[in-house]
Amino acid sequence: MGKPVIAAKSPAQANLEAGQYFWCACGKSANQPFCDGSHRGSEFVPVVFKLAEKQETWLCRCKHTKNPPFCDGTHKTL
Repeated sequence: MGKPVIAAKSPAQANLEAGQYFWCACGKSANQPFCDGSHRGSEFVPVVFKLAEKQETWLCRCKHTKNPPFCDGTHKTL
């Protein structure tokens, strides 16, 4: 698999409601950190994640986290 585009070297803080979300894995979405379909035609697919309740999240934008879609600090080493 190819390497994703690094959208930013910092996470995106988001207060999300309970529900289903699609995290951009390719890094090309104009709606970071969420998917806008820019991956079409590539080997990348969005990561679907669900939240059972409203919560504060820190979502990865460097696209190299070992715990997608959540930031694990990997951006500090890129």
